[in-house]
Formats: sequence, C-alpha cells, structure tokens
Amino acid sequence: MGKTIAEKILSNHAGRDLKAGDIAICDVDFCFGQDGTSSIIIDSFKKLGVKKAFDKSKFYMIIDHSAPSPNIGVSEIHKKMRNFAKSLDVGMYDIGCGVCHQLVPQKGHVVCGDLVLGADSHTCTYGAINVFSTGVGSTDLAITLASGKNWFRVPETIRVTVKGKLPKGVYSKDVILHIIKDIGSNGATYKSVEFYGEAISAMSVDARLTISNMAVEMGAKVGLMEADEKVLKWVAERSTKTPKPVAADINAKYVASKVYDVSKLVPQVAKPHAVDNVSDVTALADIKIDQAYVGTCTNGRLEDLEAAARILKGKTIHPDVKFIIAPASREIFLAAAKQGLIETFVKSGCTVVGPGCGPCVGTHNGVLADGEVAISTANRNFKGRMGNPNSFIYLASPATVAASALTGRISDPREYKKKL
Repeated sequence: MGKTIAEKILSNHAGRDLKAGDIAICDVDFCFGQDGTSSIIIDSFKKLGVKKAFDKSKFYMIIDHSAPSPNIGVSEIHKKMRNFAKSLDVGMYDIGCGVCHQLVPQKGHVVCGDLVLGADSHTCTYGAINVFSTGVGSTDLAITLASGKNWFRVPETIRVTVKGKLPKGVYSKDVILHIIKDIGSNGATYKSVEFYGEAISAMSVDARLTISNMAVEMGAKVGLMEADEKVLKWVAERSTKTPKPVAADINAKYVASKVYDVSKLVPQVAKPHAVDNVSDVTALADIKIDQAYVGTCTNGRLEDLEAAARILKGKTIHPDVKFIIAPASREIFLAAAKQGLIETFVKSGCTVVGPGCGPCVGTHNGVLADGEVAISTANRNFKGRMGNPNSFIYLASPATVAASALTGRISDPREYKKKL
C-alpha cells in the first residue's frame, strides 16, 4: 500500500517504515515557543537537568502574543524568556518582529519535508509548504528542546480536493471556512488533511498558508500540501536549507475523500461562538459591528493587507467602528508602508499596531467591551477569545472585514467589485 505525505515524513524522521496508527520516536528539525507557552517550557526544561539545547540553531523563542507587554506579569515572562535564550545561546525574536507562524517560514527555518513542533496550536500553518508541523504542549516542547526528538502517533489522512476557479471577492479564507463548515470543528480530530485541486494550485503560497493554518480548527493534526513550483521558489527565496519535497503515492490510503467545487462560492463568515458555525455573508447584513480587525497568523500577510487597502482607499470607516490592523511581521509592515498601504489605513481611520498577534488572543490591543461585536480575520471565535466572554466574534476574509468596517455592518465585499 502506498503512503500519504504524513506517513512518509514521519517514516523519514523515524528511520523506519511507518503507517497510520503506528507510534514512533522521530527526530525533529525545528521547534519553538511563544510568550504564552515559553514560561512552562523553561521551567520544564530546567527540571530535566539538561544544560544545553539539542541544537541551538533549531530552537527559537518568539514574543508575539502580548507584544509589547501589557502588564508587569507579562513583562516578567518576557524577561525570563530573554534571559533563558541568552543562557542557552539560542535564537530570539523579540517584540516587533512579528507572529511566530509568519517568522518561522519567512525566516527560512523550515523547508519542505521537515518535521516541526511548536508550542502553539497553529503550528500546522507550515503544512502549506510541505512541512509536517504541529502544535504540542510546553512540556513536550521542553523534551524536544533537550533531546531533538519526540513521540508521534502517525495520523490517518483525509484527502480534500478543491475544484473550480474562485469568483472575485472570494478568498482562501472563505474556502477554508466553507470546508470547516462541512467537516465540522471535530471532524478531522488527530487526522492529517491533504489539500489538492485546481483552486489550491492557483493560490499564492500566502493564500495557502491561510488554509493550512486553520486545519486545526477542524481538529486536524496537520494540514499538508505538495511542494509545487510556487512552493519551491518561495522556500528557495527564504532559506539556505535544502528542501526535500514529499508527495503522497497514487495508491495512498485515505480514511475519507472530500471534493468541493468553489466556482460559485460566496464570501463566508463564521458566526459566534464556533468556527464551523458558518454562513454566507449575504445572510448577515443586519449584524452591526463595533470593531474590525485585519491581521493574525491567518491573514496578516501582505496580500491580506492589500485586499483590505483596495477596498478602503479613498474612503473613511464608519464612525462607530474601531478598525485595527496588525501586520504579521516587520518585513510585511515595511513592504506595506513602501506600497502606501499604511497611509491608506491611517487616512481611512484605522489604527495600525506593531507586528504581532494584536487583538486575536485578547491580552492587550483591542479587548472588546461587554456586548460588543467584532469581525476579524483571525482563526477562532469562541467565547473570550478576544478578551471578553461577553462579546461576539465573527470571522471572515480581509476583504469582508474591510467592507464591513466601511458600513458598520457585516457587508459583502463584492459590492466593491471594481476594487477586488
């Protein structure tokens, strides 16, 4: 029987032949922690009695979730991370560098065929560049930091094929919300999901990263794609490491195969308080919003900012709306400034914050008041996600978020078809 991408990558890193359901110890190519998880990583690592990292070039600490620090307690965690990084002589991305899931692939730390662990659930993002990357707990990450290894149960795989050409005003965020609505928030638990089809092939690598980022929102361990010419070029421009692309065999075994035709898909919106509670944007025109947000590891990349800026250019946001923009990295911020996007945002009434997670995690920037409604490009909308369990979060593409900020209500970006 042939093998899936997940089976092949884990076999390569275990040094033996593996199939779905097997358990193995595998060598890890890269691992990291962020400021929401690194304090426990540090404590757990010290309890092991180990004095150095397995390979100091293969671990980074990243301050992104609460950056800059909003309070004394977080400042102490940040100081603890900086001191630990210095003591081990390992890499550190401090405040203003950006979101971990943008920095890890953008800075060339991971390439096709790698096995990567992060102490953050959206580590699955790098599946878009053919990396088996998944989130683990802080204690597991500490074990990997010490040994360079961890245990894995080889996941079964769901094959997802996305057919058709995306209509104007419909983006990769709409595609993944549509898929999650069908599969369900628990429908792919501990599975690998492989994405194929002409719609995927037509997407930029940045757009594909959005798809893989949200694989975990249907419970998946990883969201994998093959390495085509776009991916190989993207990786080569960012990394000196040699990629080792992995493709599934023709006769690979899948536990399910799903096919979606997106040629007539309309913009999608996930309603409170679940990511699979998805509706067409046209059904939500009566929903008034208080806050809009474009950013996060899901949609804070340059093409996301471009999509929002095209709709906002020459216009002013609704007076009752707070609109926050957070570029996913310093490089993206600079590119956006060079293109005039930052000027467009500021002139339209937006607030641009430093590169990082911004309002997404609910620790500082943009915490919602009781009863307030936000529309966001983030990946989660459960109660309390943006800092207040008494608020309401809708998830959508950057274009839908920008269109909604102009009207003060959830709005269809296709109304601005000349700007799409």
